[in-house]
Amino acid sequence: MTTSHNSKPLTPKYLQEDGLSEECKKLLSTLPKEKGLIGSYIYNYQGFWVSPRIIQGVIACQKQFQAQDSDIILVTTPKSGTTWLKALVFALVNRIRFPLSAQNHPLLVKNPHSLVPFLELKLYVDGQVPDFSSFTTHRLLATHLPFASLPKSVQDSESKLIYLCRNPRDTFISMWHFTNKLRSHYIDTNSIEEMFDLFCKGVSLFGPFWDHVLDYWKKSLEKPKRVLFLMYEEIKEKPEIQLKRLAEFLECPFSEEEETSGVVNEILKLCSFENLSNLEVNKNEKWPTGEEHKLFFRRGEVGDWKNYFTTEMVEKLDHIIEQNFLGSGFSFYYT
Repeated sequence: MTTSHNSKPLTPKYLQEDGLSEECKKLLSTLPKEKGLIGSYIYNYQGFWVSPRIIQGVIACQKQFQAQDSDIILVTTPKSGTTWLKALVFALVNRIRFPLSAQNHPLLVKNPHSLVPFLELKLYVDGQVPDFSSFTTHRLLATHLPFASLPKSVQDSESKLIYLCRNPRDTFISMWHFTNKLRSHYIDTNSIEEMFDLFCKGVSLFGPFWDHVLDYWKKSLEKPKRVLFLMYEEIKEKPEIQLKRLAEFLECPFSEEEETSGVVNEILKLCSFENLSNLEVNKNEKWPTGEEHKLFFRRGEVGDWKNYFTTEMVEKLDHIIEQNFLGSGFSFYYT
């Protein structure tokens, strides 16, 4: 790691807050703010919470992105199994182009996030103008944006949205670990109590968590051919069934021959936590902006919240979830 003379590590790009346009600074001065989860502050823009650098990416993406009907867009709240979903969908839709047994399969040499890039966090951030010419017909993209804040072209197109939801207890614990790892060495970490209070107030990356989930859940009921709603815990429990659901939704179902020859299991094995987390690219490499790839692989389990949640925390969050999901017919799986 590069250090300055007083041996304090140089602040990585993802923590820097000085590259903002005047327009963005002006906007920030008008927005509600709270103590930051990654940087100093987090701001409420269009009803969701996000860091200053990312707001610029969100605005650029909303103004400039032109969706195509053939686009496949993966949507999650942060720390809901995004990395796994990206790997599964990439392997699934590219199974002819990149044979699963190939030694140089892209998933073995690249991090899933570089194969399925985020619109607001990667392609449009820091004033970039993305070049989509290298993408195949079915462009595979990702976002953390709530439905109402998706670029208008996405809302108006026939592009397919795949939403992955994870229970709020595990999502919270994973987010607490992740944001603290990004902060450690540079700024003080957040205590679990402090971050839990913020989460319960709806202050989490791209949250309130419940609004994010509920909006996509409703859209999946309204437009089942356009929005597929998956649950992390269900994929963990019955991966074959959920992968087949995904293939049907994307109109690339498995043939009988593929099922017999074990293609479904090959995809699941290639994309497993054990396999991906032990690859050189995911153990030792990092993004140009400074985030280490290994931070995206912690435990990949259901129920880790039990190691951290007190009875009071369970009761408090359950009460909030109950209030927000009342009458929706929706329920989470915690184990």
